[in-house]
Amino acid sequence: QRELEAPPRVREAVALDANISKVDARKAVDAIIRVTVHSLRQGERLTLTGLGTFSVQQKPARMGRNPRTGAPVKIPPRKAIKFRPTAEIE
Repeated sequence: QRELEAPPRVREAVALDANISKVDARKAVDAIIRVTVHSLRQGERLTLTGLGTFSVQQKPARMGRNPRTGAPVKIPPRKAIKFRPTAEIE
């Protein structure tokens, strides 16, 4: 499994805004990412006040087309992450 972490500019911005060290900011931001990913993998809805809501949608199986040959192709069902921003962001 791939390690997830925030870009350096995000960690630096958090450190400056929260008046904490860059190391502590990295730990905090990376923890938020891990918790978010874990929640979404469990199929939970996650609301971050002031930002928005993340949820998982189940996409049904469907028929598609191979763009090269035009032949029909069955596309399997899958899960997709949906994000709905708060009114302040829109």
